[in-house]
Amino acid sequence: MIEVKNLTKRYGKITALDNISFTVDTGEVLGFLGPNGAGKSTTMNIITGYISSTRGTVTVDGCEILAEPRKTKQKIGYLPELPPLYVDMTVRKYLEFMFDLKRVKLPKKEHVDEVMRLVGLEKHGNRLIKNLSKGYRQRVGFAQALLGNPPVIILDEPTVGLDPQQIIEIRKLIKSLGKKHTVIFSSHVLSEISATCDRIIIIAEGRIIADAKKDELSKVLADGQQLTAVIEGTPADIIAELKKIPDVTQAKKTETLSDKTGRYAVEYKPGADIRRETFHAMARIHCPILEMRAGSESLEELYLKLTAKAKGGAEA
Repeated sequence: MIEVKNLTKRYGKITALDNISFTVDTGEVLGFLGPNGAGKSTTMNIITGYISSTRGTVTVDGCEILAEPRKTKQKIGYLPELPPLYVDMTVRKYLEFMFDLKRVKLPKKEHVDEVMRLVGLEKHGNRLIKNLSKGYRQRVGFAQALLGNPPVIILDEPTVGLDPQQIIEIRKLIKSLGKKHTVIFSSHVLSEISATCDRIIIIAEGRIIADAKKDELSKVLADGQQLTAVIEGTPADIIAELKKIPDVTQAKKTETLSDKTGRYAVEYKPGADIRRETFHAMARIHCPILEMRAGSESLEELYLKLTAKAKGGAEA
């Protein structure tokens, strides 16, 4: 449905996007994740035709955005981070105005009613937009994006500033959209993306650093696995002995718990199990293990590590 190929965007000497490529299948809900300033909004603005790229192409349902801009834009419903609302209009009048502006060919009243029902605005059609809560204003933005039943829906940070209940409602709405539309949903919050999307792309410093199904993302991000242990003894001796264990790639003290006890993180190669070797190693130097837990780092820890590494590489 969507193909982004070798996309680059430069503002003078600043490179906002650096040769990124990805595809989105029909009916897929794609999460576009990255820290603020990573290039998420720039990518979405290029896909929608709002700004042009320095190099590269974007194809939506067989139409290239620069070659056929009007035809391509008709296939896209876009909700920017700040919904483009005329707050002195009622919800219905605004949607009817946007219906005409988009030149939608469907029956106006029936289609506007359908869209309002879909996003939960059927009881608010005669209310002025300026009197709505932020959550309901966001719903109005969703409704305008759905006018004309475009096959592609692009949502840029749609949950920013919403309270927890509103966020849950917006999540449900995005999931329901995925049944009939191809959806790209951007955020800088990992929990929002993982709760809503089928597949996640992580972007940092204008480059894609991970692309995987949600359930496989931790495996893709992880360079290895980690064991956490609380050990009593001299830190230098403990770390030196831990580093002698086959398959261990890194060992460090992460926390001091008392004068003689500390918490240690031991990273090791994927597929290995170093618990027995760790026990024997600490027994050899008479340092008792008070607690030991093996397992991969959390998705949040991996995400932070990966984006920090990308930032460090870009600065270098």
